Amino acid sequence: MGPPDVTLADIASFRPAQPALGGEPAGFGVVGMPTNLLATASEQRIPGTVLGWDVTVRFVPVAFAFDNGDGTTTRSPTGGASWTSLGQGQFTPTATSHAYRARGTYRVSVTVEYAASVDFGSGSWRTVPGVVRAQGAGYDVRVVEVRTALVERSCAEDPAGPGC
Repeated sequence: MGPPDVTLADIASFRPAQPALGGEPAGFGVVGMPTNLLATASEQRIPGTVLGWDVTVRFVPVAFAFDNGDGTTTRSPTGGASWTSLGQGQFTPTATSHAYRARGTYRVSVTVEYAASVDFGSGSWRTVPGVVRAQGAGYDVRVVEVRTALVERSCAEDPAGPGC
């Protein structure tokens, strides 16, 4: 008789690590402009025993659900990428960015969904139906307003001018 079929309940004692969460610019945002949220999670392999069999359980991230802290969510197949790695300027939209509508401090969180599979030592992975979720620690984003003013000369030309 071969290895048994495995369910999520059978691997409940196996848990992927918490994802890391951050953002650009680090810890703050500007009202009406994109704040780039970034989560990091990777494939994990955990050895153990399931239903009396020695196994390795593999978790592969398949979705990232960001709670933006203002009642909205963003869902992405990846944890996002930095503006630099995307070749983009600061405050440009990304797949995981969010523009806040009001100033304040928002508690952002991310939940990563992992596809699970098991290997009974044969080198062949068997899919476990469903997903396993892991939530990262929260991350505070302080959102501020920015105001500009038109002036006759730059601060280099008039260091005592308005806003200099």
